[in-house]
Amino acid sequence: MVATPISTAPQLSTIAISWEALPEDFILEEEPVENTAQPLIAGALRESLELSGYIQPAMLIAANLGICATMDGKLVVKAPDWFFVQTVLPLSGTTDRRSYTPHLEGEIPRVVMEFCSDTDGKEYSARRAFPPGKWFFYEQILQVPTYVIFDPLTAELELHQIESGQYKLQPIDENNRYWITDMGLFLGLWEGEKEGRIGYWLRWWDQAGNLLPWAVEKVEQESQRAEQERQRAEQESQRAEQESQRAEQESQRAEQERQRAEQESQRAKRLAEQLRALGIDPID
Repeated sequence: MVATPISTAPQLSTIAISWEALPEDFILEEEPVENTAQPLIAGALRESLELSGYIQPAMLIAANLGICATMDGKLVVKAPDWFFVQTVLPLSGTTDRRSYTPHLEGEIPRVVMEFCSDTDGKEYSARRAFPPGKWFFYEQILQVPTYVIFDPLTAELELHQIESGQYKLQPIDENNRYWITDMGLFLGLWEGEKEGRIGYWLRWWDQAGNLLPWAVEKVEQESQRAEQERQRAEQESQRAEQESQRAEQESQRAEQERQRAEQESQRAKRLAEQLRALGIDPID
């Protein structure tokens, strides 16, 4: 992964920043996806959040959606591979966003992510002149609190947080995860297969350390729980059958005891009659 740039701490007072709506006639660049991994990784991040019930109506989670700012009268649009906004204003008349302008449409993004796909280091570009680099745009213009850079090929993951106006690389914890306070979740690496892609993925863990599952994992978990319930029901049925058999055996033994007692009573009666026939009182 390209080395972290040395911040030049530019004087933003020399840059006029405004937040204006994207013009209706503005033609967004239609750059092709640089590899098939990017949309899969971005989609997987959203999928587990959605399945866990994390996503709320006021939130905005998007991939490759342009974030807009105007610098010295020039519109700048950067499309992170993935970003998270805690609170946005509702749209009127549509549910599809063409772009997102912070302050005008809602809060600034709390988290932006870039997935490395080439060697030009654009994720680390601190270029200040127009058009600005991504690092400069996220750190100095938007002032996004958390910037994540992930290289799927090398499994290198960095999380930078703004401290005193500049991004600082954060240490990873003992579980090789980063705690993202604004989301209340851990972010870390997971290696395996999903949707035909074998490799490294970004995954979410909750505060207790539980992995937020994907749909296929959730189905598998439900299937396992159903199988466990079936096995428990079968065991309960077997125990009930065994109890029934024991009860039947006890009933049979009780009947046998009753029959033996009846036979003993009849023998005693016959003996008493024989004694009386001989003139002997059996009571004496």
